[in-house]
Amino acid sequence: MLTRNCLLLFLWILVNEGSVFSSHKPSSPLGRSRSGRERARSSVGSTRNGAAAFQRVKRGWVWNQFFVLEEYMGSDPQYVGKLHTDLDKGDSSVKYTLSGEGAGSIFTIDQTTGDIHALRSLDREEKPYYTLRAQAVDIDTSIPLEPESEFVIKVQDINDNEPKFLEGPYTASVPEMSPVGTYVTQVTATDADDPTYGNSARVVYSILHGQPYFSVDPKTGVIKTALPNMDREVKEEYQVLIQAKDMGGQLGGLAGTTIVNITLSDVNDNPPRFSKSFFHLRVPESSAMGSAVGRIKAHDLDIGRNAEVEYTIVPGDGGAMFDITTNEHNQEGMIILKRPLDYETKKAYTFKVEASNAHLDPRFQSFGAFKDTATVKINVLDVDEPPVFNKPSYVMDVYEDTPAGTIIGAVTAQDLDASSSPVRYSIDWKSDLDSYFDIDPVEGTISTNELLDRENIAQHNISVVATKLNSPVLTSRVAVTVHVLDINEFPPELASPYETFVCENAKVGQVIQIFSAKDQDLPSAGQQFSFRTSKEDVKNKNFTVRDFGNNTAGIVTKRSGFRRRLQEIYFLPVVIEDNGYPPKSSTGTLTIRVCGCELDGSLLTCSAEAIFLPVGLSTGALIAILLCIVILLVIVVLYVGLRRQKKKETLMSSKEDIRDNVIHYDDEGGGEEDTHAFDMGTLRNPKVVKENLYRRDIKPEMQRGPRPPASQDSSDIRDFINQRLKEHDTDNSAPPYDSLATYAYEGDGSVAESLSSIESLAVDFEEDYDYLSDWGPHFKTLAGIFGEQSETHSDSTNTENMH
Repeated sequence: MLTRNCLLLFLWILVNEGSVFSSHKPSSPLGRSRSGRERARSSVGSTRNGAAAFQRVKRGWVWNQFFVLEEYMGSDPQYVGKLHTDLDKGDSSVKYTLSGEGAGSIFTIDQTTGDIHALRSLDREEKPYYTLRAQAVDIDTSIPLEPESEFVIKVQDINDNEPKFLEGPYTASVPEMSPVGTYVTQVTATDADDPTYGNSARVVYSILHGQPYFSVDPKTGVIKTALPNMDREVKEEYQVLIQAKDMGGQLGGLAGTTIVNITLSDVNDNPPRFSKSFFHLRVPESSAMGSAVGRIKAHDLDIGRNAEVEYTIVPGDGGAMFDITTNEHNQEGMIILKRPLDYETKKAYTFKVEASNAHLDPRFQSFGAFKDTATVKINVLDVDEPPVFNKPSYVMDVYEDTPAGTIIGAVTAQDLDASSSPVRYSIDWKSDLDSYFDIDPVEGTISTNELLDRENIAQHNISVVATKLNSPVLTSRVAVTVHVLDINEFPPELASPYETFVCENAKVGQVIQIFSAKDQDLPSAGQQFSFRTSKEDVKNKNFTVRDFGNNTAGIVTKRSGFRRRLQEIYFLPVVIEDNGYPPKSSTGTLTIRVCGCELDGSLLTCSAEAIFLPVGLSTGALIAILLCIVILLVIVVLYVGLRRQKKKETLMSSKEDIRDNVIHYDDEGGGEEDTHAFDMGTLRNPKVVKENLYRRDIKPEMQRGPRPPASQDSSDIRDFINQRLKEHDTDNSAPPYDSLATYAYEGDGSVAESLSSIESLAVDFEEDYDYLSDWGPHFKTLAGIFGEQSETHSDSTNTENMH
């Protein structure tokens, strides 16, 4: 190091000595101001130590740009440079001063000669340059001879800093089996030296340890794979030593190193493999369904999801009895029992299990099939078991009121073990507390102990126990359901009153109606009905019954050409029989109406009168016509009702009250020809005259006596009218408003005698109706009525005479 520094110092001195006496134009203000005061002139100067003279332009300051070498290790102060002015004649009359950064502490100047020295070693990495100010003054008066000027002293760099990896050590990963040149990571080294000066900061990368697996780019520091097909299963981790050297990697350059830890990440490049090709397992026959009966494992050299294994049973001997699943924690294959085992039925099962990866990498499928196969044999171990019934449950039927001791069914159980022990049967007393049933302990037949009543208990649930004779501890149970059946009491009947019709254009063999039956006996779910025509109706040439065998039947035509004009309704007797015990049957009659239909069989009408209607009228038109007729009838009825209501209206409620035509009582009438004041027809209408008229607003108190008959002459009529007028004037029952009283008088000269109601009272009381009895039986009722009235009138007359 000392030799290198001395060499650099010598080179620097040579350069500096040549620049002090060079003829460069000064750049300081002091030199510029000096040149301004003096005219340019040519002069001949000589250098010290006999240097050759040369001609130059006169100026004030004479110095070059100053450099100082960093890390100077010499014993004497390092010479930096020299300040000089043209006013200095060498007589020590000029004094040089220095100020600024490091003046006096780092840099010193000889006041007489202007030589500048560095007092200590400098480091460019700490401060690359210093700014100072220099001035030449008169040594006696301290008057400035030149203006103060600023200059810079730069610290010249040397290669004193090695490259450093600030982010090391590094960690990286790359997939295994990667091709050559696969990117791994990038490293970066930093050199603190001046990158603009020389090669001190130019770094070159290289691998010191890690070849031939990886390589590094010398300029960028990018690390890549150098070997193909590196296998993680062979070696997973690599430690690579990277060097960064400055000076472009040349001799003498400084170097720094770092470690890069590289891990090969796993890929699915290995299939699962069984450790052996044959596995032998044992399992007792009493194992429960869903339990694990054994474990096998296929090993995969990969890790993580690439090592996940799926197990499947190859279809064959054990595919229906066993299943296999994967344990996610250790990737073992767990064999699960799907169905019960029976040593007596089959003692061993042999099947193959296939192991394969769940996640395949298509890049490595060319290596071969990523699966393996092993054979598994499972031996079933015999276990002493209880007897086994041949059915999981039993259902028996018995009719109510069946005699005691009747066998209704049997159960069967057997010992399937090799010993084949005899079996004994019994009924659990808890399931048959009333002892309705009994069982044969050897045969297993079940019989009744007493009469059964369906209305009391319709279903019995008992439990039958089977016990091995040589091992009473081993027992098994089975449920027995006994249904008490109802005796067939009711015959079947038609399910509903069917409305059946046959079209006039029906064809032979056409099913025109499907019907069914119902039965009040229970249960209804198991009932079966059969249908047929009655024996009396076997020769029916029109219709027959076809039994479909599913509790339904159909009416089938035996001919065509049905006409409503000839016969509108047909009756078809149907015999219905059930399958009860004992069987019951009944006969139902179906009514078949002949109707008119469209060509497609849709119904038009079944009315017999419809055949007389015009052919071109549709059903809608007929309905519209009937609706119009009904509306007209309603209008006529309303009109007649209103007319009758008007006739029944009283005098006060009439819209055209006859009193409106009467103006004054004292008006003189115009005679019979005067038809404007009042209606003569009213005066001549005897129906208007009503006896016993009473006011509606008061209770009548006055009774009118019989009126004497009027004579035929005009004086009698006049007296009659006056008498009636007087009666009306004094009548308290008359209405409180002006009214018209009519007086009709027939007279005594009529051949028919008087028809007036005025004398009817007097005449009726004297009339004898006994002659009506002589007119025959047709007038017997009339004679009785009037005879009773005559007797009533006579009794009332006698009573009055007595009073």
